[in-house]
Amino acid sequence: MAPLGPVGLPGSRRALVHHIIFDHDSGWAKWFDIGLLLAILASVSVVMIDSVADLNDNYGPLLGLIEWFFTLIFTIEYVLRLWSVRRPRAYAFSFFGIIDLLSVIPTYISLFLPGSQFLAVIRVLRILRIFRILKLTRYVGEAGVLGAALRASRYKVSVFLVSVLSIVVVVGSVMYIIEGPVAGFTSIPVGVYWAIVTLTTVGYGDVVPLTPIGQALASIIMIMGYGIIAVPTGIVTAELTSQVRVSANTSRTCKSCMHKENDPKALYCPRCGEPLA
Repeated sequence: MAPLGPVGLPGSRRALVHHIIFDHDSGWAKWFDIGLLLAILASVSVVMIDSVADLNDNYGPLLGLIEWFFTLIFTIEYVLRLWSVRRPRAYAFSFFGIIDLLSVIPTYISLFLPGSQFLAVIRVLRILRIFRILKLTRYVGEAGVLGAALRASRYKVSVFLVSVLSIVVVVGSVMYIIEGPVAGFTSIPVGVYWAIVTLTTVGYGDVVPLTPIGQALASIIMIMGYGIIAVPTGIVTAELTSQVRVSANTSRTCKSCMHKENDPKALYCPRCGEPLA
């Protein structure tokens, strides 16, 4: 049986809790998921509102009480998830298990470290469950194609990043020598920071060259920035095109759950167990 399967016999209390919390098809399970999504959105909204100074001054105690209410709800839900699965450790260290835990910890930490409760906005990541609830699992296969393209291009992108890093270090050092502290280039790290901001075409304007030579060098870096930004995009796009071709030739769609399986050796759907055509 799957490590996250229910504990106990069918019809038992644990099996019922497992069905309500982990299943998404019908009855109480569906309403639970809808209520959970609404609670997540409401709790994140409360955390965001609480960060507004005027609202915090007027409604701080009320917002804090509401936040503790949602935290207790999510804590009980997390404990029930651990209690109802066959292997609690497997769930606790799964992606959603870690996110569920991180979504409740900040409020408790705020008892000792004021202000840390704002980190509770991480619970918005729990919205990713909407892919299962709304039957959007078929799109997860497309995300897998994108992930494969990123993995395939990681070495080329790494070489590109190392090259860019070398450029900004050299340019930042040269700019420090040319401009000096008078223009705000008080150290080589400040020069490197300026080179990164200029090369990426962000241009904060907090540090700018004043001499003609420095401005000429800045102009060259700005022009280079437009070309450099296009490089990783082209690399990933080429790999993505290749992965799409491979996926189109090897993928099969399960008729039961619409999962797209890219493994040509798979005989059964890894999600529902139905035979693949």
